[in-house]
Amino acid sequence: MARTVNVAAIQSSYGSDMAANIKKTEGFIRQAAGEGAQVVLPSELFQGPYFCVAQEERWFGEAYPWREHPCVTALAPLAGELGVVIPISIFEREGPHYFNSVVIADADGSLAGVYRKSHIPDGPGYMEKYYFRPGDTGFRVWPTRFGRLGVGICWDQWYPECARAMTLMGAEILFYPTAIGSEPHDTTLDTAAPWRRAMQGHAVSNVIPVVGANRTGFEPWDNYPNGGQQFYGSSFIADHRGDLVAAFGREDEGVLSAEFDLDFLATHRAAWGFFRDRRTDLYGLLAQPRPA
Repeated sequence: MARTVNVAAIQSSYGSDMAANIKKTEGFIRQAAGEGAQVVLPSELFQGPYFCVAQEERWFGEAYPWREHPCVTALAPLAGELGVVIPISIFEREGPHYFNSVVIADADGSLAGVYRKSHIPDGPGYMEKYYFRPGDTGFRVWPTRFGRLGVGICWDQWYPECARAMTLMGAEILFYPTAIGSEPHDTTLDTAAPWRRAMQGHAVSNVIPVVGANRTGFEPWDNYPNGGQQFYGSSFIADHRGDLVAAFGREDEGVLSAEFDLDFLATHRAAWGFFRDRRTDLYGLLAQPRPA
C-alpha cells in the first residue's frame, strides 16, 4: 500500500490581537483537516503583526518559552483532536535569548521539538537581527505520523544548502512558513516571483515537494504614520518537478492542499541520481566563510 500524504498551506492576514489570530488560524486548520489535510502549515509569526519592520523593544514582551507559547498551547491540542501535524511558528524566549522558531505538533498532540531559524535577515522592513539570535538547533527533520518533514523558516528558504541538508537528513517534504512582502527602501522591487522560483528550484534539485505559506494584506506601522508593509501572499505547493500544483494570488485567504505519494517520490529521487552522483570531495569550499 502506497504511503500518501495530504499537505496544506494557510494564507491569511493577521492583526494585533494574538487570541484572535490563533482563533483565525484554528478555523483554517479545521477547514484543511475537514478537506483531508494531514499536515497543515500556517505562515510565519502568525501570533501578531510582522513586528520586525522596526526596532522596538516592546515586542520582546510577546515572546514565550516554546512549550508555553499561547500558539503552542492552543494548537497542539488541536493537532491531537484533528489528527493532523502542525508546524507552529512562534517568537520564542529561552532565558535571555530570543529566537524565531517552529514547534512541531504531531498528530497525537505531542510536541516533537523546536527548530530555530538558521538564517536571520537584516534590512529595511526586515530587521530580524535586532530580535532574533541565529538558530542553535541546526537543521531538523521530524519523523511524524505522516512522514519525515523538513521545516525551514522564511529567509532559510532562499538557501539551497538548507533544502539540501534537510533532504540529506531524510526529509520527504519541505515546509517554509513565511512573512514577506514589499521592500520599503525600494517601492519598485517585487520579489514574489523569485521567492517562488527559489523554492521551486529546491524542489527540482532535491526531487521533493515544497510547501510555502505566506501572509497577505497590508499592515500599517504603528509609530510611522506613512509606513506599512504589503504582504504579497502567493503561497503555493510545488511537486518534485517544481511545478505548482496549488497556488494562491496575492490577496487570497484560505487553504491550499495537495496529495503526494511518498513511496513514488523516494523511487523517483533515487532514479534521478542527484544524491548518488554528489561529489562531496569537491564541496569543501561551501563550508568556508571566504573561499579563496
